Amino acid sequence: MERIAKFQKVSLDRWKRDIQDIFGGSISGEEAEKLWEQIRLPKRATAGSAGYDICTPVDICLKPGESMKIPTGIRAGMRQDYCLFIVPRSGLGSRYRFQLNNTTGVIDSDYFFSDNEGHIFVPMINDSREGKVLELKAGSAFVQGIFCPFGITEDDDAEGTRNGGFGSTG
Repeated sequence: MERIAKFQKVSLDRWKRDIQDIFGGSISGEEAEKLWEQIRLPKRATAGSAGYDICTPVDICLKPGESMKIPTGIRAGMRQDYCLFIVPRSGLGSRYRFQLNNTTGVIDSDYFFSDNEGHIFVPMINDSREGKVLELKAGSAFVQGIFCPFGITEDDDAEGTRNGGFGSTG
């Protein structure tokens, strides 16, 4: 296997700003720091796993139809010819119709250098049709990241630069 990427935590300052932005005053600076200290970098469960399990750093409770943008506290540095796909863990998807609210999560290699440190957020929705409430404790794996190589066309001339995440390139 070729080693092409590395996960890191975002800085504590970045984490505090982002978690306050999402949860407002319900999480104090001290609580945010404790959550940051407990962030686990993604890992594969087995030698044959394609996906790196990404854990939620906060408790999640989503009723059917509810959505939430989950800050992971992580960033992924990778070779320029790779991207990282974010997909729900299949068990949560099949039991709760737990899915990405933006349908497909693609983390580009240049996102790592954005002003937000490449902080990976995961917008999720519980689309349960059976009335199931999804509850996950902090530290539970909820999505997985899969690194994939990609190619470009022979006449590609992209020269733009990224600064941000959702919708930042137009």
